[in-house]
Amino acid sequence: MTEKYAVDALCWKYEKPYDFYNNVLSGSAIMELLTYRYFAVVNEKNQLVGYFCIGKSAQIPSGDQKGIYSEDCIDVGIAMKPELTGKGNGYLFFSHILKYIMKLEKEKDIRLTVATFNQRAIQLYKKLGFVKLRKFKSDHIEYLLMKKEVNGE
Repeated sequence: MTEKYAVDALCWKYEKPYDFYNNVLSGSAIMELLTYRYFAVVNEKNQLVGYFCIGKSAQIPSGDQKGIYSEDCIDVGIAMKPELTGKGNGYLFFSHILKYIMKLEKEKDIRLTVATFNQRAIQLYKKLGFVKLRKFKSDHIEYLLMKKEVNGE
């Protein structure tokens, strides 16, 4: 992640109901993307098409407090440029991210947290081998915890 890509991503605006994922451009938001394990995903022209994070940044803080993330997995969170969403790009986009993570963390299962209203993303995750583990609430939002078993693949 670079400062240019971080600013770019923080300015993305999603349509309802996905506006839940909109960010606010601020110094602290930029610092989070530059300080923690965030990675830019760019096309052949070096244009930002999305990004992902791994580790604590991919977890919902109140879920961590409830012990939701007690199993040793690698957590992932993804974001794709709004103009590219809902057009069948998600499978290829997330497949590349998963391949990268599996090279990085060969033995760990991959886990993600998604808002339950985001059925489009949940269907994508199922296609990529993720299974539902459990639901939990945080700030009036219901989340679904999903996991992909890697088994040393």
